[in-house]
Amino acid sequence: MSISVEPSGQACGARVTGVDLSRPLSDDTIKALRGAWLEHHVLAFPEQTLRDDDLERFTQYFGPFGEDPFIAPIAGREHVIAIERRADEQAPLFAEAWHSDWSFQVTPPIGTCLYGITIPPKGGETLFANQHKALDTLPTELRQRIEGLVAIHSAKAGYAPDGMYGENDAASDRSMDIRPSPEAEAVQTHPLIRRHSETGRASLYSCLGYIIGIEGMSDEQAVELMMELYAWQTRDENLYTHEWEEGMLIMWDNRCLLHRATGGYDGHDRLLHRTTIGAGGL
Repeated sequence: MSISVEPSGQACGARVTGVDLSRPLSDDTIKALRGAWLEHHVLAFPEQTLRDDDLERFTQYFGPFGEDPFIAPIAGREHVIAIERRADEQAPLFAEAWHSDWSFQVTPPIGTCLYGITIPPKGGETLFANQHKALDTLPTELRQRIEGLVAIHSAKAGYAPDGMYGENDAASDRSMDIRPSPEAEAVQTHPLIRRHSETGRASLYSCLGYIIGIEGMSDEQAVELMMELYAWQTRDENLYTHEWEEGMLIMWDNRCLLHRATGGYDGHDRLLHRTTIGAGGL
């Protein structure tokens, strides 16, 4: 069977069939998948039966493993983390705010792989926002205002000891093994408009949440500008809603997307295994 790539018809995303990811892939197949990934930004592979070894092998076709700070890997693995929520869990939903994975790192990961193991019968969609499209359609006046601006990123709001997943959250019934740390207080800068490391195409990069300020601006000015930009970044026209299926693997391009989790599956277990694609070699 040959590989088939069916676009979602939304702002990004495509469904890929005709490939068995439990087996090693040929160089030609990897090249074809990488081309589809760069074009559609999110690829969904349904009806896959994968072990963690398979997930790790697939990840490394596209780059080295990235670093996943503040979340412990699953037992016996260095590079696989569990995105998990029990049916009776009451802790706030993980990753519900729009973000780009680990944008507070010096060299953020280029992508993420996520494999659905236990998928609820309803809810739990993952939303993606195409930041190439957001920039391309940005009003001229707003684009002129952000040209050349450098954003200040930090994980402190989420992963510092007093952050959302910090000491107060530790007393909750959260199933994920999150490890807050003072290291989350560190800051890193990236331009608001950033070029893709492979295609060279410009996009908006990251958003409120990990962005805590803008160089040369007061906090008040920065928040006002980021709120205005955020409203445009997450417009319906820029979105793809991914609906999960058990045994589905998705991979997304962290360089040009925002994403967030959604709930709506209370009373049902949910478990996915995740790996991160690092930027080495690009």
